[in-house]
Amino acid sequence: MLVSQLETPALIVDLDVLEQNQRRMMELLRPLGVALRPHYKSHKCTAIAHMQIAGGAKGITCAKLSEAEDLIQSGIEDVLIANQVVEPAKVMRLGYLAGCCRLSVCVDTLENIRQLEAAAAAFGSTIHCLVEYDIGMRRCGITTVEEALVLTKAILDAPHLSFMGIQAYAGQLSHEEDFGVRSGEAAKFEGQLRELLSFFRENGVEVAEVSGASTGTVELRKEGTVYTEVQAGTYLFMDGAYDRVGAGFEHSLFLLSTVVSTTEGRVVCDAGLKTLGTDQGAPVFVDFPTAPVNMSEEHCTAHCESHCKVGEKLMLIPGHCCTTVNLFDQLYLVRGGRVVDRVPVTSRGKSR
Repeated sequence: MLVSQLETPALIVDLDVLEQNQRRMMELLRPLGVALRPHYKSHKCTAIAHMQIAGGAKGITCAKLSEAEDLIQSGIEDVLIANQVVEPAKVMRLGYLAGCCRLSVCVDTLENIRQLEAAAAAFGSTIHCLVEYDIGMRRCGITTVEEALVLTKAILDAPHLSFMGIQAYAGQLSHEEDFGVRSGEAAKFEGQLRELLSFFRENGVEVAEVSGASTGTVELRKEGTVYTEVQAGTYLFMDGAYDRVGAGFEHSLFLLSTVVSTTEGRVVCDAGLKTLGTDQGAPVFVDFPTAPVNMSEEHCTAHCESHCKVGEKLMLIPGHCCTTVNLFDQLYLVRGGRVVDRVPVTSRGKSR
């Protein structure tokens, strides 16, 4: 089947480019001795997660317990929930799932550590824990080295928990378009983390893993970086937001749309807010990338002069790949303009 024969809107993935992006990420990280633990949120597709593992990733990062369940039930053996799980029912499910694979989770309170220990004890499992250290994101995490040590010692004292290391995600830098600011801040945060690791060593605690970083900061990692694993997600697909950052990967994800109306200076397609995530900017038309774009619920309008005809198929680059993928039930995998597979977006809507 040709890509042009798909009904639209349809979300397609160029497998050749996707595989190229995976290879490039591994080429960046291997010389540094840094592992890749890609973030599931960008594709929410267990089939693609298995492609990443086959391509050299050590495990998968996700944001929610429901995503972790999908990954584990698909056979992924090493899963990190880069988030806090605190609701009692969810904590108990986490305790059970920890017996099915190597399952890790982030913590930033003593109470949550006590909850996790009780759940793991109930199922005879081991939950691996990362202490989340806030390096400027101002979201989750503790803010002092002393707090971090208190939490770490509580984990070490818990028979059914294992201290995995530190979660340090500087998401505020991911889309910083000024390279000087991005690189300078990244270096500053590396310094803060070195101070934390030194404080831990002085108190007799060794840290095996420092996990974090993103597509927008991975190229800033240098030899000797404190990070041992990177949680990048968008590198595999790319989107308009990371184009503005200059992340250095190619586009493999596109929305195929159909022209439904044309007038002088305007092209209207059948892809609107219900099919394109715009929280990080409007989509970009591949054929006229500088055209201003307006969005409504069911339509995307490019303001430009063109010779498009009604019924013609056009490709768009999503402004944000993660929120766009979450609007679709399936992805079409293509090579050379032909559809070679259709895979479900396994965890679409899994936000619990």
